[in-house]
Amino acid sequence: MTNLPHYQPYIDGTWCSGSTGQTMSSINPATGEEWATFDCASGQDIERAVRAAKRALDDPQWRDMSQTNRGKLLYNLADLIEQNAETIGIAETKDSGKLLIETASQTKYVGDYYRYFAGLADKIEGSVLPIDKPDMHVFTKRKPIGVVVAIVPWNAQMFLTATKLGPALAAGCTVVLKASELAPAPMFEFAKLIEQAGFPRGVVSVVTGDAENCAIPLTRHKDVDRIAFTGGPETARHVIRNSAENFAVTSLELGGKSPIVVFEDANLDSAVNGLIAGNFGASGQSCVAGTRGIVHRSILEELVKRITERAKSIRIGDPLDPQTHVGPLCTVTQILNIEKTLEKARSQGAIIHFGGERSSGLAGNYFDPTLVECLTPETETLKVEMFGPVMSLLAFDTEEEAIALANDSEFGLGSGVFTENVARAHRVSDRIRSGICWINTYRAVSPIAPFGGFNQSGYGREAGMDSILDYTRTKTTWINTSSEPMANPFVMR
Repeated sequence: MTNLPHYQPYIDGTWCSGSTGQTMSSINPATGEEWATFDCASGQDIERAVRAAKRALDDPQWRDMSQTNRGKLLYNLADLIEQNAETIGIAETKDSGKLLIETASQTKYVGDYYRYFAGLADKIEGSVLPIDKPDMHVFTKRKPIGVVVAIVPWNAQMFLTATKLGPALAAGCTVVLKASELAPAPMFEFAKLIEQAGFPRGVVSVVTGDAENCAIPLTRHKDVDRIAFTGGPETARHVIRNSAENFAVTSLELGGKSPIVVFEDANLDSAVNGLIAGNFGASGQSCVAGTRGIVHRSILEELVKRITERAKSIRIGDPLDPQTHVGPLCTVTQILNIEKTLEKARSQGAIIHFGGERSSGLAGNYFDPTLVECLTPETETLKVEMFGPVMSLLAFDTEEEAIALANDSEFGLGSGVFTENVARAHRVSDRIRSGICWINTYRAVSPIAPFGGFNQSGYGREAGMDSILDYTRTKTTWINTSSEPMANPFVMR
């Protein structure tokens, strides 16, 4: 036990013990055994982190740094992330159960996100206004919004950190990053790179802990100006209530129950790959998981046959093994939720074609990839976000019906359309209410493309050129260029 890795909060450029001495253990989902421990932040620690961020915001070392030089620090960070992608990936895999082949490659790829925002750092521009007043020169500048709180879940930590931290730092903000207490290790491995990249003390701090002692005092803090949150809708409601204490600008990237619509003219090999990627990729632990397969009735039987055949070759096992396709789920709670949801679906007449139970012979949080054929849109697996490898298919007959079924959800993050008809692809994708729509592909991301949802999938966008402006405020400056004294305010002209 004494040889287990132990992680501490990174606050104001130093590693420090949590002020209360509270610690938590991290359980490896593949083995069910404790593999690391970490100190939990308390209200006192949060106060120090926010105070450090506030001080760094006004410190000439950061405040007066040129936008170009901020970009250079982000380039440094991108290089370091690539160099340490394997180390960070291993920590994330042991912590969350995600496949190493995914965590390491995803970590390496997010270096491009930091490079993208590094390039935008000195492209943040103001403007001179054609003002309607004589002898007035009026211009605007984009100023850093201030202290940012970035709250990141466990399921795609490096990616979701990059979409927040990259634009915030490029804009000149300072950041307190709150890692999930379920699997925070990769965030602390990442924190080691902040100082190496050359960022001044206090510009980035990394903490973790429970809601009462960490998240609540952080999101309520009077000196927090912006909150960027990714997580579930229920937690988001608490974040919004807490932000009433500081009026922090808030963006939310929440859950999803994404539809993948497959028309009768689709390339079936492509559609099968899209459905498998959208449901069994990352063991289904993705906010854009395409867990509602809406399939034309004429091809449903053939699609079920092909997916079933493909599923026979899926390898379930050790996430550190590069040959593994599906690893464990992060928590036992997810398995319990899946089992409850499948039980309800069965009572509604749903057909389980394969899977539907815990993987035998494996000690960790393993659940077999599962295919559910739903007979009604009200089937529970079409309604509940399960965060596991469960695919649900539902038949449709007409294009209008397909669109209605796709929009029959409280969420609206991702969606997919598979068809060889280009006009139909444009027509249907335009009417699906989601922030992202993939046509004849699925789960592709890029720093250039905005990411975010409609409805209860949240608001605000991450990545893309405009996202950096969300970490700024516009300042307007008026200059009287006349040599005459300012007019008498009591004489109206």
